[in-house]
Amino acid sequence: MGTPVDAAALDTLFRTARTQNKWLDKPVSTEQLIAIYDLMKWGPTSANSFPVRIVFVVSADGKKRLVPLVFEGNRPKVTTAPATAIIAYDTRFYDWLPRLFPHRDMRSAFVDKPQFAEVSAFRNSSLQGAYFMLAARTLGLDCGPMSGFDNEGVDREFFPGGRVKSNFICAIGYGDPSGVLDRLPRPSFNEVCQVV
Repeated sequence: MGTPVDAAALDTLFRTARTQNKWLDKPVSTEQLIAIYDLMKWGPTSANSFPVRIVFVVSADGKKRLVPLVFEGNRPKVTTAPATAIIAYDTRFYDWLPRLFPHRDMRSAFVDKPQFAEVSAFRNSSLQGAYFMLAARTLGLDCGPMSGFDNEGVDREFFPGGRVKSNFICAIGYGDPSGVLDRLPRPSFNEVCQVV
């Protein structure tokens, strides 16, 4: 803690990392998926709530279920990616809090407040999705995050029962450089930040 990472790590994580649109025909192993999880799980969530739930779609059958639910422009990305993670959240994450946050009773802060619980679950699963992408990049994998899909359809297909809801999907693998778009601009610090 407290030691900045080197320039190469910053490039891997942020500066030269790119959203991938095409994939090389190179598999991602179950061991690599486990390694991503084993890194991303250490990222903080409020009260260690850990609402994220992930379905890794890797099989031909899994892709047949997911691809029709993805917007047309994203279908080739999911079809050709060796794995696509459905990053989702458990709306009843608070049932795990007695184990995950035993310091005090945090479950009661959410149990009878479904809107508050939903907002917290979405927020913290979004953080965990970002940790997921950073973990994948540190392990030498590329990412193609997408929000262009039918959330309700994915929820029906992959999370029946309504308790777990999809947040976004993220193709992972080894990106084909020919599919990378030109780097787009970002706002400057002064355009979007204030120091008060």
